[in-house]
Amino acid sequence: MKSSASFMEAVFVAAASLRSSKLRSFLTLLGIILATTTLIAVMGIIHGMDVYIATQVSDMGVDGYRVRRVVMMGERDPKRWLQLNQRNPQLTPEEFEFLRERVTLSREIGMDASRAVTVTSKGVEIDGAQLEGVSPSVGVISNVPVETGRFLSDSDNRRRLSVAVIGSDVTEKFFAGTGAIGKTIDVEGRPFEVIGTCKSRGSVFGQSQDNFVMIPIETYFKMYGSRSGVSFSGLALDRYHLEQAQDEVRVLLRAFRHLRPGEEDTFGIMASNSLVDMWDRMTGAIAATAVGVVSVFMVVGGVVIMNIMLAVVTERTHEIGIRKSVGARRRDILNQFLVESSMLSAAGGFIGVMVAWFSAIAVRRFTPVPMELPASSIFLGVGLSAIVGMFFGIYPARRAAQLDPIEALRFEK
Repeated sequence: MKSSASFMEAVFVAAASLRSSKLRSFLTLLGIILATTTLIAVMGIIHGMDVYIATQVSDMGVDGYRVRRVVMMGERDPKRWLQLNQRNPQLTPEEFEFLRERVTLSREIGMDASRAVTVTSKGVEIDGAQLEGVSPSVGVISNVPVETGRFLSDSDNRRRLSVAVIGSDVTEKFFAGTGAIGKTIDVEGRPFEVIGTCKSRGSVFGQSQDNFVMIPIETYFKMYGSRSGVSFSGLALDRYHLEQAQDEVRVLLRAFRHLRPGEEDTFGIMASNSLVDMWDRMTGAIAATAVGVVSVFMVVGGVVIMNIMLAVVTERTHEIGIRKSVGARRRDILNQFLVESSMLSAAGGFIGVMVAWFSAIAVRRFTPVPMELPASSIFLGVGLSAIVGMFFGIYPARRAAQLDPIEALRFEK
């Protein structure tokens, strides 16, 4: 009980000391503020990008994979991209049929192609909408969030019907408050009946994910041909068979393309774990750099706090002598200055967190960067700052605790 009272007294004394010299306290904390702001800002960017990656791969799932003409996972050489684009042939519907008839470790496999188009309805126009030709299985593979109506069927695809499932941006632009099912839209002058609408998926980096029109892949081929922009997607039997499913697709495609042993793949396969692994490598490098910068700021801030606390000890030498003469123990003096240095540093950490928090709000509002701060960042920033303050406050606090009371009383006389 006595130690608790002593600690609270140290807190009140430390708070009074900080209030009495606000400007000096603020200038002392600049290093801690910069360190905390940098740390929390980097955490916010990484966390926001984690959310982005999760959003991007959520339609792929833990058991999904994609087959593309070119996949650049972790490649840093731009010449490599040009090389692969020149070398790798386009994926074809014939290859898709070959895979669909032979895969055994995938429960679904689909094909898609896309391009930017102009969509109109009753004189209203959307320029740059994404037209996606998809096989019916893509609805399951990509977990398309149909809100009203239905998704494309095998019958729609076989008969090459002019039917469409539209994103929420298209729905709001053309049919706000009126209902879209059964209505007609024109895709580059060709009429399509709307059979389904999708829930909003939001935007990423300022790019809407809801400005699309999905039509049967065979209808798409009838309009634009099938020799460019085709890609495949699939779902493994479960997440435990994901790698085997990818290997099976790789072997089948290599066989179809007559690639000899030792020859490099002329296509690319990626899965959600590939994206996550790539992002983990990137964030590891970012975090390592941030730790280095934050460490420098923290050490500089800690040294400044130690110097200021030494000056405070000198200024309050007479006060320390009085406290010791009326019964204050070394531990009480030690606690007082440790609490003061910790509170000083923690205040800097709190200011740094607030700066980072408001910066994140501004970044989200005025830029496409998906910066989000986890609640744990507040405790991390303030807690780390307090620990730094306590560590660098040990020497000044010990020096104050070891002062001789008689010499201390004489100091200001």
